[in-house]
Amino acid sequence: MSVIVAPPGLSNVVVTDTRVGDVRGDEGFYQYRQYSAIELARTMSFEEVWYLFVHGELPDSSELADFVTLTRSLRKIPDELGSLLRTAALAGTERQMLAGLRTVLSAFAATHQIVPMWDSGPEQRIADSLVVSAVTPTILSALYRIRAGEDPVDPRDDLSVAENWLYSLTGVEPTPESARAVEQYMIATIDHGFNASTFTGRVIASTGADVVSAVCGAIGAFSGPLHGGAPDRALDALDEIREMGNATDWARAQLAQRSRIMGFGHAVYRTSDPRSEMLRDIALSLGGPLVDFAVQVEKEVVAVLAEAYPDRNLYANVEFYAGVVMDRCGVPRQMFTPTFAVSRVVGWCANILEQAEDRKIIRPIARYVGPPVA
Repeated sequence: MSVIVAPPGLSNVVVTDTRVGDVRGDEGFYQYRQYSAIELARTMSFEEVWYLFVHGELPDSSELADFVTLTRSLRKIPDELGSLLRTAALAGTERQMLAGLRTVLSAFAATHQIVPMWDSGPEQRIADSLVVSAVTPTILSALYRIRAGEDPVDPRDDLSVAENWLYSLTGVEPTPESARAVEQYMIATIDHGFNASTFTGRVIASTGADVVSAVCGAIGAFSGPLHGGAPDRALDALDEIREMGNATDWARAQLAQRSRIMGFGHAVYRTSDPRSEMLRDIALSLGGPLVDFAVQVEKEVVAVLAEAYPDRNLYANVEFYAGVVMDRCGVPRQMFTPTFAVSRVVGWCANILEQAEDRKIIRPIARYVGPPVA
């Protein structure tokens, strides 16, 4: 048979058809269903966009009210997971919250008796996706607070997803400005094409496994510093630059050491990242010394990258200003990537459910390059 050799990283290889969304890197544009993702982030609530991912269309007022009531009722962690929650919270380091999330979600699936998608119909799969998306922020905030020596905060059914997320971390109801800033960030990061975590989730879904198994696999891929684990590292870089006192010298030193500059460049975009542009605007509206510093650093680092790679367009990506916005809104640094996961789980679930419609397992081949058989 003829064998097609794929490029490294499956770059630009089309692996399936999707109705969930699309990224057009040359244009600096991406969409959710039939809508501009950035326009949705600017004008809609997280719950409205979540409904869009589940049902394929934006809700009317009645549909939205029912959806909000349902999803808020699914936020609570079962009491029987209390001891496991504490064990997961105290294991590892403070920046390994996603490992704890995987652990608790796996047990949550068992307590909820979530069955393989191969054995369930569309309505049950949707129900499973809603409960895992709703309980994820509750688990993450509980892990954070237990590790900090505080009691978890029970979710409130009178708060939006973004409001409840900030409240559950701090125990204090957020200001409307902070809640909206985080909400816009969360909307803008629900989905972004066939990235590593989304593809991982879909591969697992193709085996007929349950929704939570597919989500846990996606979380594992997402935890890598080259993927979702970058917002806190971008802010760490700002700390280093402040200590050095010069962003240009810092960036040149990073390039000389062949170190990756976190928060800059993107695997898909060949122009500016539209998410970064929106988050820059949000950061500027929040104001403060950190924002002013980040804007100046962005200019200097982009100039160094243009000098070093004149044939490439390298700009700030979503992680750079995401860290700045979350810091200004009171999100602890170790919870930057978990905040990303709170939104991305909705996108993972949409892709997982779409993949479950196709009853064929994803099974590519590898090219053997080891020694021949003796």
